[in-house]
Amino acid sequence: MFVIVRMPDGSSHRLEALEGWRVMEVIRDWGLPIKAECGGACACATCHVWVDAKWLPTLTAPTHEELEMLDGAFHVDERSRLCCQIIMSPELDGLELELAPESLADAPVARLAVGG
Repeated sequence: MFVIVRMPDGSSHRLEALEGWRVMEVIRDWGLPIKAECGGACACATCHVWVDAKWLPTLTAPTHEELEMLDGAFHVDERSRLCCQIIMSPELDGLELELAPESLADAPVARLAVGG
């Protein structure tokens, strides 16, 4: 399975993902600079992403807690999700999303995923 992550600078990365993993974990573990300060506990909004509109019907609805956290994020729209709340499944193979600029960590990209 793969996730396609577009960065604020326009670059795009195809990341291999495992079923049951949070999309935030996939992004972080492949070395892309995502803040994800709470580590996936839905206690911040530092993993804010915009999901490509064609994928929105495939996702489970956001919880009340996720919507509350998104209230504190910038540039929220109908595509906004916290990627710590998106769990990879076969139905999400090929999921496309964009990392919101405020979720970008200052760390350089250590390694990038390439997939087949």
